[in-house]
Amino acid sequence: MTRAAVLGAGSWGTAFAQVLVDAGTSTTLWARRPELAAAITTLHRNIDYLPDVDLPEQLVATADPAEALDGADIVVVAVPSQTARANLVELARLIEPDAVLVSLMKGVELGTTKRMSEVIAEVVDFPSERVAVVTGPNLAREIAARQPAAGVVACTDLAVAERVQIACNSGYFRPYTNHDVLGCEIGGAVKNVIAIAVGIAAGLGFGDNAQASIITRGLAETSRLGEALGADPMTFAGLAGVGDLVATCMSPLSRNRTFGENLGRGLTFEEVVAITRQTAEGVKSCRSILDLADKHDVAVPIIEHVAYVVNDGMTVDEMLRSLLSRDPKHERDHDV
Repeated sequence: MTRAAVLGAGSWGTAFAQVLVDAGTSTTLWARRPELAAAITTLHRNIDYLPDVDLPEQLVATADPAEALDGADIVVVAVPSQTARANLVELARLIEPDAVLVSLMKGVELGTTKRMSEVIAEVVDFPSERVAVVTGPNLAREIAARQPAAGVVACTDLAVAERVQIACNSGYFRPYTNHDVLGCEIGGAVKNVIAIAVGIAAGLGFGDNAQASIITRGLAETSRLGEALGADPMTFAGLAGVGDLVATCMSPLSRNRTFGENLGRGLTFEEVVAITRQTAEGVKSCRSILDLADKHDVAVPIIEHVAYVVNDGMTVDEMLRSLLSRDPKHERDHDV
């Protein structure tokens, strides 16, 4: 029987561990704090991130990474994207040499501008065809409540993707396979930044027209960047593209949208950080995604302006004026 280890007991790591168990995969969840691991194992509750969700009795958690990884055929990495390298350096020696690695992370590494699958392959020293990505419109709280959802398992080796697909096909979570790892990861990373912009618009009191416009233009930026890097354009019309983008931009469960809403309502960046309990990946990755776009000479004005607000002190009013004052172009121009 397939055995999985999920590294990271945040809301998405915990929800995906539940998905694996419900699909019949023996799963151990690694939590850094012993008290959280004990609560998951004995109370069947993640008291910090999903306190009102009854987790499967079969789901075991541990604070010992060696115990979690012992004999694991599938190793799922579900830590914040900007801490992935440090975590994996610590854990790489414990991973079984024939395991498949799976990234739940949606970000681009600061400094290197590497995608999460690239970071995993580099640190663990695994070939890229043994590193898969799970992405799509996957709001953790809805999946933890066993509401129907679809996702994508992407790997350059489709046989590996199918192996992971079987391990997480739980009935309420319906995974599809894809070979375009690059496109799936770009879609997953960029949508977090666009969701901040949509949240800012909502916080400013703007309605559905404004928000839909940002989503659509954000999809254009995502597609331009992905295609410049060599992604399949069709990926962005699927679950890993528009599906994930819409869910993250429109749901009140989205941390990135909520972060943007609070900025739009007038809170300072520091105030929003102080009240944000879990990581909003778009805040961490907007600069690295902008660096990646600059490296490939791709125009991404929405991403650029979010980075200005997050990193450079631009106000949301200045962001709005700057974006709306841009010269009008043809909708398909590559510099709008």
